[in-house]
Amino acid sequence: MAEETKKPEIEEKKIDEVKEEKTQAEELEDQEKAEAALLGGKQEVEGEEAKEKRPKKERTAVLYIQTTKNNTVLTLTDMAGNTITRSSGGQSTKQARLKSSPTIAMFAAKKISEEAKEHNITSLYVRIKAETGEGTPSSASHAVIKALSREDFKIISILDITRYPRGGPKKAGGRRGRRV
Repeated sequence: MAEETKKPEIEEKKIDEVKEEKTQAEELEDQEKAEAALLGGKQEVEGEEAKEKRPKKERTAVLYIQTTKNNTVLTLTDMAGNTITRSSGGQSTKQARLKSSPTIAMFAAKKISEEAKEHNITSLYVRIKAETGEGTPSSASHAVIKALSREDFKIISILDITRYPRGGPKKAGGRRGRRV
């Protein structure tokens, strides 16, 4: 009789272990669903199989800002140097005196940011170029950077690539200067 009482106890223990395993598995599934909902990863599909929605790849690009006295030109390229989109102050306004202003540069930056979001670009390397020999880039370049940072782009680095004359050709006028 002692053997008969042991068998049901063993069976009850096995049943309890199986139930615990099922509840643990259900808890793991619930956790996975919660994580997927937070990340936007998995979606429920009929049956036990769930298809994963792959998050869009985040891309990095290079933004070239060329500022002159008369205009501001923005060029967005991928990391290989292929142009994705271009915009300028002249495309944003038809008034010649406003093409190089910071306000119009912000409108051009807005166009660039819309195009960049379509290409899943989230971070930028910024390269600023002013006219050769001119001391600093115009205030329009600062306005562009501010506008892009407000649009939630991560700006990795800002680099001034303006060319500076080093020596160069001899000045006109000769040794005694230009005589008037």
